[in-house]
Amino acid sequence: MLYRQSIGVLAFVGYLSLSLAGASAFDDNKYPNLAGQWLRTDTGTPRFDPSKPSGRGQQAPLTSEYQAMLAASLADQANGGQGNWNSGARCLPPGMPATMNGYNSMEIVVLPEVTYVMVEHDLPIHRRIYTDGRDWPAAVEPTFQGYSIGRWIDSSATGHYDVLEAETRFFKGPRSYDNSGLPLHKDNQSIIRERIFFDKADPSILHDEITIIDNALTRPWSALKTYARSPDKYPIWREENCPGITRLTKIGNEIYFKGADDNLLPTRKDQPPPDLKYFNRARP
Repeated sequence: MLYRQSIGVLAFVGYLSLSLAGASAFDDNKYPNLAGQWLRTDTGTPRFDPSKPSGRGQQAPLTSEYQAMLAASLADQANGGQGNWNSGARCLPPGMPATMNGYNSMEIVVLPEVTYVMVEHDLPIHRRIYTDGRDWPAAVEPTFQGYSIGRWIDSSATGHYDVLEAETRFFKGPRSYDNSGLPLHKDNQSIIRERIFFDKADPSILHDEITIIDNALTRPWSALKTYARSPDKYPIWREENCPGITRLTKIGNEIYFKGADDNLLPTRKDQPPPDLKYFNRARP
């Protein structure tokens, strides 16, 4: 019994030594302090380019086909529908780049091999930006957030990292830039490049310079997003659970609203009722 206990103690000491060695290899001082809660600084409806109005005001360089899709989305929303914004209509994750629009609070956790970006919008969203030097894998299961590879840069040659560059690929859809339903291409071949860095004049301000390369665009499209660190010592982290609370339901190609009496209500003018062909419509 004593022999077995000795082996157990030695194994634990070895594990602890390896853990401490790994921890000492991660020099916190080399990385920027991104702790805390980050909130978007712009006001109004969250949108891809915060410096411009939503919808057509974004002046997105869309092809004519996707300009027509945006127009149809805006027209449907003006009529009470949801348009192309499936995050609101069906509780789907917004996907990149809409994840970074700042719908709710954001938290960033930096580790040497990966940086986590955690957002609450409809449901918990976790981005992983791998910074361990890996190359693009041969095959990846597409996701709404995509697969991100990044690298830390010491742009000022001070011995401290101050910029995180990232590129994201391998998406699935449908995805939109924001809740106007401004569309990305259906082929989901988007490439998204980001530069995340502190404002030089104010370290409580964080910028995300984001560029989209997408087949629905006539050229790459860039925007600058800005977030402020919450001054609260103990900020409130709000939880969202869209599937658990939504009153919207999709039947066929239509989105309906479930009223207080649990009966279906239309969400837009002149909306047809759902098809009841599988129900016995005879009433007693």
